[in-house]
Amino acid sequence: FAVNMEDSENPATKKPKLSEQSEGRSDPMEDESVKNDSDWEESCSTTSTPTVDDNVSRSDTPTNVLRKGRGKSRKAKKAKLAYKCTNYVKEDHGQPLFGVQICPFYYKESQAIIFATVGSNRVTIYECQKEGKIKLLQSYCDANMEENFYTCAWTYDEVTRQPMIAVAGLRGIIRIISPVSMQCIKFLTYTYCLQHVKHYTGHGHSVNELKFHRTKPSLMLSVSKDHSLRLWNIQTDTLVAIFGGVEGHRDEVLSADFNAEGTRIVSCGMDHSLKIWKLDQEEIHKVIQDSYLYNASKNDRPFKTAKIHYPEFSTRDIHRNYVDCVRWLGDL
Repeated sequence: FAVNMEDSENPATKKPKLSEQSEGRSDPMEDESVKNDSDWEESCSTTSTPTVDDNVSRSDTPTNVLRKGRGKSRKAKKAKLAYKCTNYVKEDHGQPLFGVQICPFYYKESQAIIFATVGSNRVTIYECQKEGKIKLLQSYCDANMEENFYTCAWTYDEVTRQPMIAVAGLRGIIRIISPVSMQCIKFLTYTYCLQHVKHYTGHGHSVNELKFHRTKPSLMLSVSKDHSLRLWNIQTDTLVAIFGGVEGHRDEVLSADFNAEGTRIVSCGMDHSLKIWKLDQEEIHKVIQDSYLYNASKNDRPFKTAKIHYPEFSTRDIHRNYVDCVRWLGDL
């Protein structure tokens, strides 16, 4: 039997026959339409987001391949950045910087932008000056060379209105530093008492993040590798509440955040889960009010810390791996 070689070709690779227009008898209106379609496809190719198969790694995905249109191919235009690097600082300890926070309060007459960095056993405060210059203001070095700070957070004293910065890291010790007096004014630690340092029953492992309440600057939240979140009142040096336990995180807690109203906390960690903890309930309200009234010098008993075992919401169905950062955007 005879085989037609043209019919046996794969339809996917079979070339279409030339039309009359392509043989030289083109219509001007049709050419203009083709040109406009080509320009439209090329403009879309510079802004569209390609879909990537889950089984394909990010490194194998081409990022500079142009779409094949019917018109003349053009290179995608590079987007112009709305910012540029004006300066940079490299700290001499040679260790990674795990955190940087801009101070939202002005405590200098110049009202310049102040920010702090944490890395190794050092907390460094800088000032942004004109023409992109960065000025070193002060630096706090921990006496223990094994300390490695992971996080920092700014707040202010409700009495003096002076800014303070809280730092914590590998050793699980939370320090409150005053940039104005240039000294460490408080330690919140799980170990023994030192001079002028009060004893607290705190985290038993490293602290990964610190956050201050949006409307109550004395309320500080800390999350730890010991699977718990803890709420502190740094004005009266009390441990207000512990979030964890029965329905708490099953592994290291990496991040947490207050919502804008300060009524909820969202947390995440190594257990792939997201949890929302409710603060606007009677038990929490009462213990927060009591923490402001507590005076350790007039009480023989320690402050009665609330223990919250059940979050308002919890899920492990969203992420297939650990979640290392979480933030609120309104109610989202």
